[in-house]
Amino acid sequence: MAGPPVGRLVLLIGPSGVGKSVVLQALRERHPEVVFPRSATTRPRRKGEGTDLYLFLSDEQFDHLVRGGKVLEWAVVHGGARYGTLEEEIIPSIEAGQTVLREVDVQGFDSIRNHQHFRGPNAPYKLESVFLLPESKDQLIERIRQRAPITEGELKRRIASMEQEFTYADDCDYRVVNREGELERTVAEIGSLLHL
Repeated sequence: MAGPPVGRLVLLIGPSGVGKSVVLQALRERHPEVVFPRSATTRPRRKGEGTDLYLFLSDEQFDHLVRGGKVLEWAVVHGGARYGTLEEEIIPSIEAGQTVLREVDVQGFDSIRNHQHFRGPNAPYKLESVFLLPESKDQLIERIRQRAPITEGELKRRIASMEQEFTYADDCDYRVVNREGELERTVAEIGSLLHL
């Protein structure tokens, strides 16, 4: 007799510009059974913005959660606002036997895989990871260029950052190439690898 379903956290990582948010949105639409946790953030709520993607916190609330060990990972992003992954958005769903899917950067990946909840063979919770790759690095550089006008110095900095992000591909359980114009194929491949 099979036991209860085993919940898990799946992290989606990859270099900037590879299309993580588009893939995540497509997965959200096709797999309503998967839990997509909100990010906690200290940035102000934008006009008309709901609480489906973000949990808006004051700096004091965020500090309190960090001190209490309730934040799995966090980082300071553009303009000094903090973003983080809250335990309460992840652990109850895993304990209920669900798959939780979260996009994180490489620092977030490091923090979560080294967290006591997920570290080592005897960790209380299961962690899997998917690294999203571009067809080629040149394609990714071109996409970064097209996003917004940037200086040559900024482009060099972003390329160096991208190269560093690529070093994490081998640390992930799965590697999926996000081919230009083939979103459905990418989403289907991830769904198949994760048995969704």
